[in-house]
Amino acid sequence: MATAPAQLRTVPGLHFSQLLGSGAANGFGFWPNWRRYGLVATWADAAAAEHFFATNAWWAAYQARSTEAWTAFLAPLQGHGAWDGRNPFAEGEAPRAASDGLATGPVAVLTRASIRLGRAARFWRYVEPTSRAVAGAPGLRLAIGLGELPLVRQATFSIWDSAAAMQAYAYRHAAHREVVQLTRREGWYSEELFERFAVLSSRGTVDGREIVTND
Repeated sequence: MATAPAQLRTVPGLHFSQLLGSGAANGFGFWPNWRRYGLVATWADAAAAEHFFATNAWWAAYQARSTEAWTAFLAPLQGHGAWDGRNPFAEGEAPRAASDGLATGPVAVLTRASIRLGRAARFWRYVEPTSRAVAGAPGLRLAIGLGELPLVRQATFSIWDSAAAMQAYAYRHAAHREVVQLTRREGWYSEELFERFAVLSSRGTVDGREIVTND
């Protein structure tokens, strides 16, 4: 984790990358999970991504130390906000996916926030009940909590059967609505980003199961 950023800066076609750690309880726990990590990346094109996964020595070393790996290839649909002052999913030459067609299948959602130090305790008070609620949401295939820095830079990545299933949870679930309202009213975040993606394909497993079946 400490040495990878310098190595990733020299990868051809890699526009943006961020290594993320995880917490206990599928990423949403207060204590770190030393066995699960994530990599978020944007690429010049699919060929650059495939070349990296097939030939990069750093990635191969990670794979050799792993008991399980899962990779999803995504196309941005819509989003707002910023990650370190910019939205990396709205940059580069690759156009956003059309909202029709691709959006009828599984969708992925990434949320990322920088939590104000004075609001961190308040934020973590709501993490456990909210994560329990999303775990039982109809149409949810996967939800993992991730983070750049312990306690104050947090992200959530989820996969849903469809955009309709995701929106039904986001807009109708009381616990989720309450947290969204509190973040606005009390100013929990100094920066936040929301991005929705079409899931083009995936490979590997999470906890021994396939998340998206590629027909």
